[in-house]
Amino acid sequence: MAVTTPIPAPSSAVRLSPSRRLPAVLAVAVTAALVVSRFGAADPTTWLLETVWVMAGLPLIILFRNRFPLSGLLCALLAAHALVLIVGGHYTYAEVPVGDWVRDGLGWERNPYDRFGHLMQGFVPAILVRELLVRTSPLRGSRWLPVLTVCACLAFSAVFEMLEWLAAVTGGEAADAFLGTQGDVWDTQWDMFCALIGAVCALLFLSRLHDRSLRRPGLNKQARA
Repeated sequence: MAVTTPIPAPSSAVRLSPSRRLPAVLAVAVTAALVVSRFGAADPTTWLLETVWVMAGLPLIILFRNRFPLSGLLCALLAAHALVLIVGGHYTYAEVPVGDWVRDGLGWERNPYDRFGHLMQGFVPAILVRELLVRTSPLRGSRWLPVLTVCACLAFSAVFEMLEWLAAVTGGEAADAFLGTQGDVWDTQWDMFCALIGAVCALLFLSRLHDRSLRRPGLNKQARA
């Protein structure tokens, strides 16, 4: 009896697995949101300053997607953070409607969307830094891993506050919408404190989930030169 060898399906018919499809779907969604947010933006300059991180980060992720693919968890978090930045850039942080609803509902004096944005500024970079350190350094399983991750997030938050200071010095009143202080003289300190809380919470609640996400084949190797 002749044994027939099954003919492999053409490469074009091979479907991407959900883990490979997710980053592409998220990239398309973030790009669409970015484009739409430009139309009717409250202040074009503020929109540019707030969303430039998305414009710079998304191409880098796409460029290195084969040499250093990111975990599904990190991709989802980066997309969520990008949407937070895009919404803040469209309305300006002090005028985001959902923040107004929270302020009015809880009887607060200021729109809290800016605080939420800085929580995300610590929460998401904590997983990004953790992934980079786990995959490219000998710190996997080390007690120094969470310490250095939080330190890196605080350093990033401090650099962002210096950029805001630079914008205030060079832009004057025109930079008020970007700063979003809403009259709070302690806004800089609150921003960094929120980033600290976000980073610590990310490590406390997502470290185990992140470890499982990193078990996907191809993620445990270091980036190729």
